[in-house]
Amino acid sequence: MKRRSRLWSVLLELALIAAAAVESLTTLEWATPWESGLAIAAAVGLIFRRRWPWLSLLLAVPAFTLNLATLAGLASLFSVAVRERRRWRLVTTGAVVFVLAAVPWWGWTSPNYTILSIVYAALYAAAPIAFGLLVRTRRELFDRIHDLEQVRRSERARIASDVLVEERTRIAREMHDVVSHQVSLIAVQAGAIQVQTEEPGTKRMAVTIRSLASRTLDELRDMVTLLRAETGHAPLAPQPTVDDLDRLIADSGIAVTSAIELPDGLPAPVQRAIYRTVQEGLTNARKHAPGAAVDVRAEASADEVTVVIRNARPARTSDSSWSSAGHGLVGLSERAELLNGSLLTEDAPTRFTLTFRAPY
Repeated sequence: MKRRSRLWSVLLELALIAAAAVESLTTLEWATPWESGLAIAAAVGLIFRRRWPWLSLLLAVPAFTLNLATLAGLASLFSVAVRERRRWRLVTTGAVVFVLAAVPWWGWTSPNYTILSIVYAALYAAAPIAFGLLVRTRRELFDRIHDLEQVRRSERARIASDVLVEERTRIAREMHDVVSHQVSLIAVQAGAIQVQTEEPGTKRMAVTIRSLASRTLDELRDMVTLLRAETGHAPLAPQPTVDDLDRLIADSGIAVTSAIELPDGLPAPVQRAIYRTVQEGLTNARKHAPGAAVDVRAEASADEVTVVIRNARPARTSDSSWSSAGHGLVGLSERAELLNGSLLTEDAPTRFTLTFRAPY
């Protein structure tokens, strides 16, 4: 749209210069050479009317004073009115143009002709200036409307941000009031089992459940703090890194075969994504393939990290009451996209594979 408007503007400018040139060339038939030269100079001055309107007007003044270049004088005076913001200059310029156009420099003739000359000069001076002021006012109005639209967009963005903050606060409150309460009960019940039971295996399981519940509460508090922080500068606990993978695997309660070969100094977002990928893979295996073996592989090439988690399908369909909405994989996909990476799942008849890749 802007390109088309600019093209029309250029074509209009060329047409105006061409018309002024034709008008000036017609003076060759009846005017003296120096008068024709003044008319041609006025037409050439239109080339500069957008950038230097005063120069264009000065070149046109001698010609329109002698009634040799009407079109060039009107166009240059219009350009001055569009560009010049000081009113006193416009008033002075209009008065000078009126005088130059009204006074018959070749001598007074009849009174009727004098009156017509004065009316013609008034229109010649006032019309371009009035039209130029109208165009400038229109442009300023469009600029003001554009600014108002920008303000409206900013206001809508602020309202959307306020709604988002309110929704995040509501979610944080629900997580704190409901989820943390349930996890706390799990930790308490696991502690009670740990104290009451005498069986070593049950005691170890209770210790693991209580430890996982406590860690979940810590992470939940961090998430609640993050959701409630509008600026993102709230103090948070240290986020997990690849150094925490060994403990994550050990506490999973699953038979895991791991081979993790990652370099030091990986970016923090990449390390968190790797940790969450392994965490989600272990959680899915525990939910949907209980008792199945899990293999975790993590390696890095020159510019990319790859994490592959495979678990075998269970011998029979699990009757576990775990429910899943798929939010974990969706969140991992969003993490991968933010890192310009990818998350792939392969649901084969004998195994399930989760593959995460990201550059670093």
